[in-house]
Amino acid sequence: MGKELGLKYGCNPNQKEARVFGTEGDLPFTVLNGRPGYINFLDALNGWQLVREMKAATGLPAAASFKHVSPAGAAIGLPLSAELQKSCFVSDLPLSALAAAYARARGADRMSSYGDFIALSDECDRETAALIAREVSDGVVAPAYAAEALPLLKAKRGGAYNIVQIDESYRPPRMEHKEVFGVAFEQERNALVIDDSLLQNFPTRHKTLPASARRDLLVALVALKYTQSNSVCYAWDGQLIGVGAGQQSRIHCTRLAGNKADIWRLRLHPRVLALPFRTEIGRPDRDNAIDVYLSEDYAAVLQNGVWERLFTERPAPLSRAEKEEWLAAADGVALASDAFFPFGDNIERAHKSGVRYIAQTGGSIRDDHVIAACDRLGITMAFTGVCLFHH
Repeated sequence: MGKELGLKYGCNPNQKEARVFGTEGDLPFTVLNGRPGYINFLDALNGWQLVREMKAATGLPAAASFKHVSPAGAAIGLPLSAELQKSCFVSDLPLSALAAAYARARGADRMSSYGDFIALSDECDRETAALIAREVSDGVVAPAYAAEALPLLKAKRGGAYNIVQIDESYRPPRMEHKEVFGVAFEQERNALVIDDSLLQNFPTRHKTLPASARRDLLVALVALKYTQSNSVCYAWDGQLIGVGAGQQSRIHCTRLAGNKADIWRLRLHPRVLALPFRTEIGRPDRDNAIDVYLSEDYAAVLQNGVWERLFTERPAPLSRAEKEEWLAAADGVALASDAFFPFGDNIERAHKSGVRYIAQTGGSIRDDHVIAACDRLGITMAFTGVCLFHH
């Protein structure tokens, strides 16, 4: 594996001197193909930790789609409905449990996942490699690769696709370090285990937490541990459906993640699934077109003739009333926050996207307001007692 690996450059091309190296022995990974960059490795190492811990928390294979050191999506390997398969553009593919996990992870926010770095908890099988092979992606990290999977991956990007094999047995040192502006920081690594013990304290009147909601809250909490703070995650059916990362205000996190969750759900609307795309339009352009179709700008698109390049016939827009009716049917969504909610406005916004279960740190001086909002809206909320800040 080696003790050091030179990089093409750092975060930006002008930062020409860059490398990764092991502080205690060899690097815990091998590059099987390509030449991963600085940000690629940040995504790979954060992503690997996420999927490893998500599998440990749920017992199912996990996958994550990382962009700029936060997950655009993450999921466990549950089967996809016919509608979700169509929304994720995988109706024509056989899906193993691991491939289903990645289809869900990428499907959480397909626009943000464009050019992602993929993390897989298990050996990359042929089915998962076939799915990855046809998506725009920078690279993948996994503990192993099946013999029939590697040729599919190595053929990507003209043979330059980044393939990293991580040592599954590697455990990092207890202390970790970083430098900022010539100043060294040291802290104990966040080795907190995310498990059901965090979901035992219910200050709300509603205390019911079905097994599916517990699973989804664990998925969201593990993801938060490796999402740039402040962060909020919405989860449903074993996957993230909305991630709000790196916002200075928690309500902005909740709104951002909620808006993404709404778009994810609107992509399952029968009218969206039936959009008459031209056969030559690829998946990235279809994703962009769906995003515009669901936006307030669609009326302008109809007027400027762009639709003719995308569709075989002009699709009628979804009215605001139709969108609201579809979204109003959402229910049973789980939401987790990496720290406490200071105001009840977060609860109000979450409820609009079908949130019925919440896990958050607790301990705010305004906990009573947040609890009252949950009680009024019929939401079960758990105080985890832990923060999951990540920087």
